[in-house]
Amino acid sequence: MAKEETPSVSRDLQELQRKLCLLLDSFLNNSKVVAFMKSPVGQYLDRHPFLALTMLMFVTMSAIPVGIFLLIVALTSLGALMGAILLEGLVISVCGLSLLCILCGLGFASFAMSGIAMMSYVVVSCLMSYWFSPRPLIQQKANTDCQLTMKSTDFKEHYQK
Repeated sequence: MAKEETPSVSRDLQELQRKLCLLLDSFLNNSKVVAFMKSPVGQYLDRHPFLALTMLMFVTMSAIPVGIFLLIVALTSLGALMGAILLEGLVISVCGLSLLCILCGLGFASFAMSGIAMMSYVVVSCLMSYWFSPRPLIQQKANTDCQLTMKSTDFKEHYQK
C-alpha cells in the first residue's frame, strides 16, 4: 500500500511546487516589486535574506504597538486642546518609553524567530531532498526495530559528495 501512495504524494508535491512557482513568478513580475528590487535597498536585502526576513518579522510584529502609541498620542493631543497639557506630556513620555521597550523586545524576538525559521527551512529542505531523492531502497533487518542499516561504503560515498 505504501508503494501506491508514493506516486500520489510525489504528484501532489509536484503540483504544489508548480502552483507556488506560478505564485512567486506573478509576485516577482509586479512592477512595484521590480522597481523595489532594482533600488539599492532591494539589492542589499536580496544579498542578505536573513536580514530581510528579520526586518519583515519586526515590521509586522511592531505594527500593533506603534498603532496603539499613535492612537494614544492623538487622544492625548485632543486632551491637550481641552487644557490638560501637563497630563499630556506625562502620558506621552510614559507611552514613549513603553513603546521603546516593546520595540526592543520585538526586535530580539524577530531576530530569534527569523533564525529559527531559517534553520527550520534548511533542515526541512535537506530532509525533503534526502527522503525524495532517487536512490535504491535500503533493506531492513527483521530484528532491528525498524532502524535503517547502511553499508560503510554507502556511508563514505554519501559524505564524499
